[in-house]
Amino acid sequence: MKKYKVGIIGATGMVGQRYALLLENHPWFEITAIAASPRSKGKTYLEAVGNRWAMQKPIPEKMKDMVLFDATADMEEIASLVDFVFCAVDMKKDEIRELEFKYAKLECPVVSNNSANRGTDDVPMLIPELNYEHAEIIKSQRKRLGTKKGFVAVKSNCSIQNYVPALFPISKKYHVKDVLVCTYQAISGAGKTFERWPEMVDNVIPYIGGEEEKSEQEPLKIWGKIEDGKIVNASRPNFTAQCIRVPVSDGHLSAVFVRFEDGEKPEMQEMIDIWDNFSSVPQKLKLPSAPEKFLHYYTEYDMPQVKLTRDTDKGMAVHIGRLREDTQYDYKFVCLSHNTLRGAAGGAVLMAEFLAAKGYFD
Repeated sequence: MKKYKVGIIGATGMVGQRYALLLENHPWFEITAIAASPRSKGKTYLEAVGNRWAMQKPIPEKMKDMVLFDATADMEEIASLVDFVFCAVDMKKDEIRELEFKYAKLECPVVSNNSANRGTDDVPMLIPELNYEHAEIIKSQRKRLGTKKGFVAVKSNCSIQNYVPALFPISKKYHVKDVLVCTYQAISGAGKTFERWPEMVDNVIPYIGGEEEKSEQEPLKIWGKIEDGKIVNASRPNFTAQCIRVPVSDGHLSAVFVRFEDGEKPEMQEMIDIWDNFSSVPQKLKLPSAPEKFLHYYTEYDMPQVKLTRDTDKGMAVHIGRLREDTQYDYKFVCLSHNTLRGAAGGAVLMAEFLAAKGYFD
């Protein structure tokens, strides 16, 4: 595999910091440009981040003295220095949408952590183990944009990446009808630490702006099909969600209730076997960030737990437990994943590895 030159747009935020660490010694990707807001332009990464560095590991030595570009004003220069960019900017949605397509039209592919283009019907929203075939829509997007190389691809919301992977493989054999999910989400999902958000210590906030809408709508795109140059969202399963912020540093947990179409309820052991045996394209391709085992099912009554399991397999695995029958739905269970690794920057890096392996950056 060739070494790709990459940029990080929005490098100073929490997701940008996570990108910095994940790409520090990446075998395929080398950081050659970093960018942020106009106030950071001309500063070194160390100067710009300052005391806002939120990761447990230190700033990569190679990046400390890298000078930041302006993400909007310096697009052409950035595009000339990279093969593609990771995007994790903090801007209004319409501004993000415009920014990402401007990079794409400069023949600079964009792998985005932002939500602005998740609803765009020719932009693939990939969980590489599940809907990898949606990458084929890039051909249609390039035709619309008039590009040969440039395109935008996005990762999904961080919270759906623990419960959708549990449901999707089962739905290949059984029709999932209704899903009720309650998510308990870490503060890093808001780009915060306890030092910067002391109000969250010993506290629970039963509201996360926009999160419930994403949790209900985005899975339908994962289940969607490509028709006439667009990804058409599925009409089922029906999702309803309640999203809660809890005093945890990293790791989103979900309580899931699922109902199948009449007469299609699988046996519990069959569900567990599907999870235990599930493997997909990232594992077959041996992508650098792919977990060796994607789905882990726990038989212990009190597992999975955030502290004990979130970092399994480089934080890229999904954890499932407490499967049991329910009095109103067919089954209920819990899911857990690392929200800034599998759910955010790590998921985007895995998506980029998949796109690289399939030649989309060439």
